[in-house]
Amino acid sequence: MAKPVIMTVDDEPQVLNAIARDLQARYRSDYRIVKASSGQEGLDAVGEYLKRGTPVALFIVDQRMPGMTGTEFLEQALKLVPDAKRVLLTAYADTNAAITSINALDLDYYLLKPWDPPEERLYPVIDDLLDDWRASAPPVYEGIRVAGALWSPTTHAVKDFLARSQIPYQWLDIEKNEGARELVEASTSGTRKLPVVFLPDGTTLFSPDLHELAERIGLRAPAQQPFYDLVVVGAGPAGLAAAVYGASEGLRTAVVEREVPGGQAGTSSRIENYLGFPNGISGADLARRAVTQAKRLGAEILSPQAVTGIRLEDSYKIVTLDDGSELRCRALVLATGVSARTLDVPGEERLLGASVYYGAAASEAVAYSGCRVAVVGGANSAGQGAMFLSRYAAEVTILVRGDGLESSMSRYLIDQIEATPNITVRPHSRVVALSGEERLESVTVSDMGTGGEEELPADAMFVFIGAVPGTGLVRGLVELDDHGFVLTGQDLVRDGRRPRGWTPQRDPFLQEASVPGIFAAGDVRHDVMRRVASAVGQGSVAVSLVHKYLETV
Repeated sequence: MAKPVIMTVDDEPQVLNAIARDLQARYRSDYRIVKASSGQEGLDAVGEYLKRGTPVALFIVDQRMPGMTGTEFLEQALKLVPDAKRVLLTAYADTNAAITSINALDLDYYLLKPWDPPEERLYPVIDDLLDDWRASAPPVYEGIRVAGALWSPTTHAVKDFLARSQIPYQWLDIEKNEGARELVEASTSGTRKLPVVFLPDGTTLFSPDLHELAERIGLRAPAQQPFYDLVVVGAGPAGLAAAVYGASEGLRTAVVEREVPGGQAGTSSRIENYLGFPNGISGADLARRAVTQAKRLGAEILSPQAVTGIRLEDSYKIVTLDDGSELRCRALVLATGVSARTLDVPGEERLLGASVYYGAAASEAVAYSGCRVAVVGGANSAGQGAMFLSRYAAEVTILVRGDGLESSMSRYLIDQIEATPNITVRPHSRVVALSGEERLESVTVSDMGTGGEEELPADAMFVFIGAVPGTGLVRGLVELDDHGFVLTGQDLVRDGRRPRGWTPQRDPFLQEASVPGIFAAGDVRHDVMRRVASAVGQGSVAVSLVHKYLETV
């Protein structure tokens, strides 16, 4: 932990050096003694310490300074560090100003010059003030701090990225925290670019994109090799399983993930039906364990790193990344999963990431404590999201188009929902519009039976209405079904004919796409059971098929 700061501010060099000398003599082992020759210099220094998360314990400030008096300095400085103790250094003629400051600024002490001997006139005062500060000062947070507004989509993106990556951070809401607002304004010179991310080394990032943020906090690293036996695109359960089995079986394996490992499953607040976890496990925890396991076995995880193209050269597959680099490999597993399907209703685009979210958005749930939230969807992901949100929200309303939850949700989740008093299920409900300028205020719901519409007050909405396959990258390279999912294995053999352009003297393997050596696993495949356990199984089976393929080339 950085030493707390004792700052002394005085425009007279002789006085400034004298007070700093006496403070150093007694407090330098536990505190950092900082000198400032003007009020503005002192304020600039306070701003830098705030960015670094360094606590300021005490100010000793001269009253008579040109440009900014001691009381004017304290008035501004205490907006940034309200917990700091404050001492005004005065001449006898300034006693009235000191007394006024006691009332106006809650001044802790005023000290007459000269203060000799310090053992009698300085140290006892400072000792008492520092004891009081240590007893009441909040614990110092030394990690990443994110300052922004709850209704800012860019702020939500950063918070969600850190939460899903399981990177601890401190949230500073500038709409509720005056100190946070002052810190942001001081850092941005009045130009608000949210969020502002303060890193422990003192670096400040303004509305960073996720790639920049990942690099600065050490999540993103370049590929270590130009050539691999196996490249896996996507780090959901299927991709991570392929990484674990590929690396453990001696294949040089790299996994490329454009966002955060875990995929759709990684956003689940709790997976309760995955084998081996009787109390359930969050999607983020499952992903973290899988990433650790894959890395321990030798796989490289490149994240966040987007694949921008895939091309073929003879039997080799060349994967182009968003930084312009390329990875060459012998075999490729597509585990790109699916992305959330959107509602496409009026008001959605304006509010997306600012009270309207796709997925559980665990990073935002606490912010809606005591609020009314709507959950749209009737499958397991919607049920898990509703149960998680019910811990914080006053009311959770599940909007489902069907007759109820029985046809699309697991029984264990239905039982939990029925036993939770602040969750209500509304069947035959379709969202047709959203209202609110900067944040959601209400949801317009159409009754699919009667056609009537009703406006439900809501502070936030979380949407789980299915997904679309992440196959834009390979459209035109491999064969897809009418809905865009990858066709594999016997689905490619029609009337005994293998897919067009197929050259091997064999049928495609079970999970092999229409290009030899390209395999698909998980939700991106045509006609598969979309469950975590199924995806993990497909990822592991894909690696056994990769071995079979490599034996033939």
